[in-house]
Amino acid sequence: MDIQNTQSQMRKGVLEFCILSIIKQGEAYPSDIVDKMKAAELHILEGTLYPLLTRLKNAGVLNYRWVESVSGPPRKYFHLTPEGSDFYEELARTWKELANAVETLSNSNTNATQNP
Repeated sequence: MDIQNTQSQMRKGVLEFCILSIIKQGEAYPSDIVDKMKAAELHILEGTLYPLLTRLKNAGVLNYRWVESVSGPPRKYFHLTPEGSDFYEELARTWKELANAVETLSNSNTNATQNP
């Protein structure tokens, strides 16, 4: 079995929630999102990020504003819409439930192996 494929699938499953968690902290420019993800050891390429941001914008979860740049073209800074804030809160609840369930199961598995 290919562990790297399984690890990749696990990361993809939480990618949207992680990106929205960053944007929830305040407006974010895509390269800043990439940097924060890398700092958290969740590497993402801009080629993966941009389509996801576009999908979330089209779904009404995100919006953006253009900011002029002195060193290049204007930049898009993304922020949550009111619907996006509600969506994020639901994802956060789901994540907590899922993380608690996984923690419970992985701990019970560890305890079962330690106490046969």
